Amino acid sequence: MSATLVSSQNSLPGAYWQWRQQQVYYVRAGKSHSDRTPLLLIHGFGASTDHWRKNMIGLSEEFEVWAIDLLGFGRSAKPNWDYSGDLWRDQLHDFITEVIGKPVVLAGNSLGGYASLCVAAQRPNTSKGVILLNSAGPFTEIEPQPEPDLIRKIWGELVLSILRQSWANFLLFQYIRQPWIIRKTLEKVYLDKSAVTDRLVEEIYRPSCDPGAPQVFASVFSTRQGEKVDVLLKELACPLLLIWGEADPWMNAKERGQKFRHYYPNLTEYFLQAGHCPHDEVPDRVNSIINIWVMKIAQK
Repeated sequence: MSATLVSSQNSLPGAYWQWRQQQVYYVRAGKSHSDRTPLLLIHGFGASTDHWRKNMIGLSEEFEVWAIDLLGFGRSAKPNWDYSGDLWRDQLHDFITEVIGKPVVLAGNSLGGYASLCVAAQRPNTSKGVILLNSAGPFTEIEPQPEPDLIRKIWGELVLSILRQSWANFLLFQYIRQPWIIRKTLEKVYLDKSAVTDRLVEEIYRPSCDPGAPQVFASVFSTRQGEKVDVLLKELACPLLLIWGEADPWMNAKERGQKFRHYYPNLTEYFLQAGHCPHDEVPDRVNSIINIWVMKIAQK
């Protein structure tokens, strides 16, 4: 393991850690406390450590706080690999054991929530708790889904076959990474449109210009899905906190919350007036919830 300090546009110092011959970017804030578990924050698809800036500043007053760019995103390397929950699970596990050096409370948004759950469930020695914010990830379908009509089935298969082609993925990526498309997408998933700033758009756009970014995008959508969320919840053995932006247009927060409670009844749950990224949209509220919850589980 090796780490190299780097300058950053953030107010927080950044560093690179060498993992499987690839550079992985992370930031750290706050002091280590013997009686408080460190926090590790994991971003969602297309985001980076920048997306946690407001939370790191607030939470570092009480905790040692880390945030990491998943391989393929942010300032981390973007090798032409197969990207999956298993890969990020192993990356996070090794980062916790080699760099942080003690178990953490994992907090993840969207894709980062799913990666956090993979770590906590399948590498339990690294986690003291899990915080999921509008977490992604597939559940096992309990009830059979209705068969689509023939025309829709043919059309769906045609679209999937096209998207499996590298040229189609490349063109789609070039389109959706345009700053105006990024802004339009964010304005759809943020309840408070004023939170969609030029800086936020730039932080998402900038890594998409890196060599390898189109291949990462293609791999995420072509690699097999990871373990189902319900299976992971059956393996989970640590405290679980769910924070939902209930105005999220990409997922039905109430419905997903019910699924989580079905498989993991002993959890804590909050619904906030926010969209897909409550930590960035209502950071003070999220920071307060996290602070109280982490202090509470530390006393048990």
